Amino acid sequence: MDRCRWTPGPRLGTLLVMLLLTVLAPMGLAQPPEDQEAIQIGTGSHDGVYFPAGNAICRLLLRGFTEHGLRCQVLSTGGSVVNLGMLRNGELDAAIVQSDWQYHAYQGTPPFEDQPPFEHLRTLFALHDEPFTVLARTDSGIDTLADLPGKRVNIGNPGSGQRATMEVLMEALGWGLGDFVGLNELPAGEQAQALCDDEVDAIVFTVGHPNASILESSTLCEVRLIPVEGPAVDSLVASHPYYFEAEIPGGLYRGNPDPVPSFGVIGMFSTTTALPEEEAYEVVKAVFEEFDGLRYAHPALGRLTPQTMVSTEFAVPLHPGAEKYYREKRLLR
Repeated sequence: MDRCRWTPGPRLGTLLVMLLLTVLAPMGLAQPPEDQEAIQIGTGSHDGVYFPAGNAICRLLLRGFTEHGLRCQVLSTGGSVVNLGMLRNGELDAAIVQSDWQYHAYQGTPPFEDQPPFEHLRTLFALHDEPFTVLARTDSGIDTLADLPGKRVNIGNPGSGQRATMEVLMEALGWGLGDFVGLNELPAGEQAQALCDDEVDAIVFTVGHPNASILESSTLCEVRLIPVEGPAVDSLVASHPYYFEAEIPGGLYRGNPDPVPSFGVIGMFSTTTALPEEEAYEVVKAVFEEFDGLRYAHPALGRLTPQTMVSTEFAVPLHPGAEKYYREKRLLR
């Protein structure tokens, strides 16, 4: 007997977009007292997972302000690579970054080869999985990854994790920028509209799911998720410790009922050794002792558990303050 699949219609899809955007909105955006220096937290675009996750972390920290006296401020930024640069320069105290770019910054490997290894970078905890995602118009003639050359593709804004990951994939496939008929560098917040306005044939993300931009696109126009698979992808996963095989669940977006294979990274909440041990301890404590406040901030965070956030094999060392908390709670041994 065939399994029945439910696919939301256009009207319901619109309602789902509105619902998710409500979840993503910075409800009571964390604004601490003005007479206290704030911990600056870098995130990403407003329609991704980093921004609501960062706001949830900040709100949880502020709940204990009368006890620890710490305040925080959340900044929407260009994404992982920008965040790492701001962490290095002392413009941020903490930030969410992709695990691959966290690793490369720490090691001083491309795209950070022109800088010394970021040896003061530290990890606080792991967050959600982020599959690399390709979304194409159904009338674009794009059915597989191999169909992208010769098309109009938005590869993301410079400094974003999606752009950097796309460049790694392009290198693995032997592609260059000249292989695309039209090359766009729109930020994540603008590319969904560009896709439905027929300004581009395909857009890419490195993002947790469900994602508001993809929900918007799949509601406003006919789009499909493209499998990201093949020998080049298999080789990337096998040869890099920060990549893993991933799958975008089916049924999240209109017109995409089946799971779609890809590869991915993990969002990492990162800081530096400049953050005092007691402050790092309080940040981690605030999140883990009010855990549902983080999980409910975005559907992509709903599957998190304290164990998965700590059991990851971190490519960058834990901050001593985080490690102290985890050992006290026996999350680390």
